Amino acid sequence: MNCKLQTYFIGFLLGAFSLNTEAQRINIGAGLGGFNYKGDLAPAFNPRNYLPGGHAFFRYNVSPSVSFRVGGNLGVVGAKDSRSSDPFNQARNESFRSTIFEGDLITEYNFLNYSQKRKAKNWTPYLFGGLGLFKFKPRTKTADYKTSQLNIPFGAGVKWEFKRPWSLEFEFGTRKLFTDYLDNLGDNVPLSQKTRLGNPTTKDMYYYTSFTLSYTFYSIVCPPGFSNDF
Repeated sequence: MNCKLQTYFIGFLLGAFSLNTEAQRINIGAGLGGFNYKGDLAPAFNPRNYLPGGHAFFRYNVSPSVSFRVGGNLGVVGAKDSRSSDPFNQARNESFRSTIFEGDLITEYNFLNYSQKRKAKNWTPYLFGGLGLFKFKPRTKTADYKTSQLNIPFGAGVKWEFKRPWSLEFEFGTRKLFTDYLDNLGDNVPLSQKTRLGNPTTKDMYYYTSFTLSYTFYSIVCPPGFSNDF
């Protein structure tokens, strides 16, 4: 092999390796889960309030320990006073249901330096946090309040690459809200509906528990100037 051809060959290998490494940084996923609510109708977490949801995301793996993720979630939240053991809630006997549309930008931290390579750790627990924008569409609306709000998503999960390039993920996340009207109960209600007053000292929140199937791109992209035609 002459020197010039050897140089081209080495350049091809380095270019292919770098592009392949870059491709391995890209991960997409989608899955199903359940939304749960905590607020005036459910002061404590109640598994009976789970309602269905779904999600999809694009992830960029900055390093084995840090990833950025942008995604969207769609689902339903709701609760009933009749499920509470509190006498006041039972007497009020209110209920609500809202559709949730959410987009978020998330940073993930992997504890085990998760890396999609053949001899690397192929599972890890992780923490995540970020900033989101959500819109809720209540079935009924009895007061004047904003239905588009910022939120702060945070939580934990586990990733497991069970068969390269496919991974399974389980995640539990909380959304800190800045509204008390997710459940249509707040301090801005007509005098004739004072039983609909919410607790003004606390804000509502919701949770999202999910199962995800994700795919990591491992394909080698041919560098510019090289052809697959021989």
